[in-house]
Amino acid sequence: MSQFANVTIDKNANVYFDGKVTSRTVRFDDGSVKTLGIMLPGEYTFNTGDKEIMEIMTGEMEVQLPGSDAWISVKGPQSFEVPANSAFHLKVATISDYCCSFVK
Repeated sequence: MSQFANVTIDKNANVYFDGKVTSRTVRFDDGSVKTLGIMLPGEYTFNTGDKEIMEIMTGEMEVQLPGSDAWISVKGPQSFEVPANSAFHLKVATISDYCCSFVK
């Protein structure tokens, strides 16, 4: 899906890692939430409360998922899932455009 219809978008940005990762929150009528954002090259660790589905639309990165020592290459357009109540690590190689879906 390349577009969302009938949504509310929070005007205030979510800014992480000194502005190297930013996103906007998108709220749907059914109560579901996604964020749309950009990650600049760098290394990041994210914590999650809900299960997340990370869609990488453009860009390249390495992902280390919870409970694994392995790094997985991800290039847009690809996605990966992160279980709830966990942390994951990213090594972002190029500017990356992403959509994160939070699954309750």
